[in-house]
Amino acid sequence: MALYVLGINHRSAPLEVREKLAFPADRQGEALADLARQPGVAEAVLVSTCNRTEIYFRGDESASAGAWLEREAGKTGLSLADHLYVHTDEAAVRHAFRVASGLDSMVVGEPQILGQVKQSVRNAESVGALGPTLGRLFQKTFAVAKQVRTETALGAQSISMAAAACRLAQNVFGDLSRTKVCLIGVGEMVELAATYFAAQHPEVLVVANRTLARGEEFAQRFSAKAIALAELPSRLAEFDIIVTGTASTLPILGKGLIERALKSRRRKPVFIVDFAVPRDVEAEVSTLEDVFLYTIDDLGAIVQQGAESRRGAATEAEAIVDRHVVAFREWQDSRAAAPVIVELRRRADQYREMELAKAKGRLARGDDPAAVLESLAKGLANKFLHHPSQALSRAPVEERESLARAIETLYPDLEGRDPTSDP
Repeated sequence: MALYVLGINHRSAPLEVREKLAFPADRQGEALADLARQPGVAEAVLVSTCNRTEIYFRGDESASAGAWLEREAGKTGLSLADHLYVHTDEAAVRHAFRVASGLDSMVVGEPQILGQVKQSVRNAESVGALGPTLGRLFQKTFAVAKQVRTETALGAQSISMAAAACRLAQNVFGDLSRTKVCLIGVGEMVELAATYFAAQHPEVLVVANRTLARGEEFAQRFSAKAIALAELPSRLAEFDIIVTGTASTLPILGKGLIERALKSRRRKPVFIVDFAVPRDVEAEVSTLEDVFLYTIDDLGAIVQQGAESRRGAATEAEAIVDRHVVAFREWQDSRAAAPVIVELRRRADQYREMELAKAKGRLARGDDPAAVLESLAKGLANKFLHHPSQALSRAPVEERESLARAIETLYPDLEGRDPTSDP
């Protein structure tokens, strides 16, 4: 069985495609369990973030998992033909290492992806889809990501999308202490944005969440107030800045709602950041005057402008990834040899038991122990040499050389040393 990665990301697919193939947190377990039941899929992990949806799996071939992904996309009328990429074996291992290290991110070096991948692996483990090979792969993946973080400056100069959002808002409004800010949802990206906007001490900071109790808990950490999401339509016109990032499968801020808010605001501008995939804000909102709408792709393009300063660190990180890809391949090779080694030892035990039975019989009859030991040793040697000798003598000329090399490798000249005593 081989290792595979199938998926789409911010380079292979635009936001309007990615949002149709996103798996919200409450659907990932069910989807992953269904994937693991597909023919030929032995182990699987599903990673779904704002910038990518990928399935990592071990299987006989990629066709069944690819068909499953196409069916999932087809539920929303989407075709993946022009967007899907496939990585196999060593390329799949390299991709996993690069993703978790932030090398494949829209913002190179961003740290959030590592936590997202870890959560995806926990999801796979909880539904029984994480087997020994993928378990080892991601254990190694997290170690590589940690090494990249500690030994390079890849993330040191990385400007997060949350920080970029705050700077863009300052470009529109100047001093944010005179603005009113609404945070919608309590997800990771909104939480990061909250730290930046709260630091500017806005006049009003409100958290709107579907579950009020959770919103209140979140709001306390930033000295904000909480409201239920159902209240938002009637209060939307109050806010100068709106930052949203929920797990809703449908937009929660439509064009009509924003138009009514603008009318109440008497054309005073509104700055909106939409971190969600699928999007929380209808795409048509971007056509409205006095609205500054930024999606996650817009922010990614802005922060990527500072990528030049991280190029040297990225080169160092790629070198770390390369070394660990080789090490993982060697581990895979050793596992592939394990069944052969087990079978070799089984046959050796057969030979040993046969000769040992003969030796015990002779000792019981009172034969000289030295002669019995000599016979035991010769008997074992003859049994080990019989079939290789026959194979050599019967092999065609063109095969004899490769067999001779194999024997030289398997049975090197010991030069008086006992190989079983080597450290």
